[in-house]
Amino acid sequence: MRSSSLHRQQGITLVGLIFVLGLVGMVGVLALQIVPTAIEFMSIKKAIFAAKAGGNTPAEIKASFDRQATTGYIDSVSSKDLVLVKDGDTFEVSVAYQKKIPLVGPATLLLDYAATTAKGGVAKTPAL
Repeated sequence: MRSSSLHRQQGITLVGLIFVLGLVGMVGVLALQIVPTAIEFMSIKKAIFAAKAGGNTPAEIKASFDRQATTGYIDSVSSKDLVLVKDGDTFEVSVAYQKKIPLVGPATLLLDYAATTAKGGVAKTPAL
């Protein structure tokens, strides 16, 4: 004998599953492109703090940064990109750069990175 009450099935359809998997895949590919730039930025932050501690003059600080960049596999910035501002007896080191990640066709993702050794994270402008 058949039951007179029909139970409605619940769940995701095949088309819905494909759509969700496509979205998860796109987010995953984007994350795989962003994570290496974020890791490199963390290496750059460590390198500018080590460079500040490793030198007292602009030339020593830049040479120290170059050594850190070589061992830390830093390719986005060099010692030429560092901004050094005298703050009393020491120098504050700052760096800012952009990273472009191509997406699809003409679309790109632009990431702005900035780091400084100044207290409070606010870099002063260099005196000319």
